[in-house]
Amino acid sequence: MTDNRVYLFDTTLRDGAQTQGVDFNAVDKAAIARELDRLGIDYIEGGWPGANPTDDAFFANPPALKRAKLTAFGMTRRPGRSAENDPGLAPLLSSKAPAMCMVGKAWDFHVDVALGISREENIAMIRDSVQLAAARKDEAMFDAEHFFDGFKSDQDFALACLKAAKDAGARWMVLCDTNGGTLPHEIFDIVQEVTKHIPGSHIGIHAHNDTGNAVANSLAAVRAGARQVQGTLNGLGERCGNADLIAVIPSLMLKMGFETGLNADGLSRLSHVSRFLDEHLNRPHNRHAPYVGESAFAHKGGLHVSAVEKDPRTYEHIDPALVGNRRHIVVSDQAGRSNILARFREIGIDIEPKDPKVARLVDLVKEREFDGYAYDGAEASFELLARDALGGVPEYFRLSSFRVLDERRWNARGDLVTISEATVKLSVAGEPFMTVAEGNGPVNALDAAMRKVLIPAYPNLEDLKLVDYKVRILTPGDGTRAVTRVMIESAAQGHDNWSTVGVSTNIIDASYNALRDALVYKLYRDGVAPKAG
Repeated sequence: MTDNRVYLFDTTLRDGAQTQGVDFNAVDKAAIARELDRLGIDYIEGGWPGANPTDDAFFANPPALKRAKLTAFGMTRRPGRSAENDPGLAPLLSSKAPAMCMVGKAWDFHVDVALGISREENIAMIRDSVQLAAARKDEAMFDAEHFFDGFKSDQDFALACLKAAKDAGARWMVLCDTNGGTLPHEIFDIVQEVTKHIPGSHIGIHAHNDTGNAVANSLAAVRAGARQVQGTLNGLGERCGNADLIAVIPSLMLKMGFETGLNADGLSRLSHVSRFLDEHLNRPHNRHAPYVGESAFAHKGGLHVSAVEKDPRTYEHIDPALVGNRRHIVVSDQAGRSNILARFREIGIDIEPKDPKVARLVDLVKEREFDGYAYDGAEASFELLARDALGGVPEYFRLSSFRVLDERRWNARGDLVTISEATVKLSVAGEPFMTVAEGNGPVNALDAAMRKVLIPAYPNLEDLKLVDYKVRILTPGDGTRAVTRVMIESAAQGHDNWSTVGVSTNIIDASYNALRDALVYKLYRDGVAPKAG
């Protein structure tokens, strides 16, 4: 390991899940973990095995990661128990995660008052837990909770907690600014002092954002010698959030010259991953977010625009394309082509940059996004749109019409039930079909009716599953007449999950658009030829 290498530890799936209004399910966690893995993150903290059913389900069937090391989080052993017989440690040790990160007290005030135990027992809890984890797992890590408060209160005790973890075999000792109250100059001084006792190659930083300094504190810690940074995508986290890795990463790489697990391609995916997370959480993206927001490189008329056109460095601190963003001239938008071409390369489309079809597709994407479509969280729909614009998507079927009915009534047993029924008229290879199906809701009924026709013609649709469905109101001022956007996530054997999008003032119509794309994408990616008439 070189001194110039900084390791990235993402805790979106654990710390980020503590954000008010954020509720991940196991499918969400798997999808986000795969994106983090593609990005080049070194460690992905998946959650706390044994703490709740969602984390148990995630760790029971974790996604296959190619680059990142999945990490299970938990606490050191309880007072008065051995690490081997602690019921809290057992789920971590038995999980499929190759790494463990355990949190323990490093503030004498917490040990004396909150735990009510001796300081020697607290240090023994750290030592015993780390020692067992290091023996059972590829890597053991120790999160020193409230470290900076502890260091200010009793420097020797705080350092003793770190040394106990290191001597027991911890790969990383992470200094946590748990209440987010420490300022950058304090972080720098304290981390620098810590590295006199423990090498910076074993020191990490975990900063909360309660003073708005989490990113600055993380960078200050690295400058002082720390070589692991913990944080979350888009700064998710309880209270004011955690350090935002989307801002930390380019600052480390482009401003400070450090190496991370991201290469240039990974760095250029930051804007996509930031928006992907927000789309997955069904919430609007922060257009003013540093580096990746839509307004991060926006210029509105006058002197700024003319200056940028002469030399972008006047008002742009980096080339936006480095982080997957783009320049946006508000009055006369000339951007977008490079992003479209980059997406083409990702999905394997080889096209001459000056081909007129590229310009038409750029305009089409802008028109669609104006209407409410969002392709950062719906790569499958974007690929279909792009390939269709280039003349590359066959017509597998054609829908003539559909009708969906909902009936709410009391059944024969006196239970109140709602029944959905869908009727579809579509043609395959020029042959018309009409079929009816019931379902658990209108979208399920519509899906079932279409499959009655399509599966006999295209058997590979049999294993396609809808695993997530999200609706966002795009024009809330319009009440029940609002424009809605539907995002559908689908899965099938042998494929990574894929997402599709539909937009309409009618939620069922929007759902059909997303559902149709999901079906067509599966057929196209499987290389299925359309049925001949």
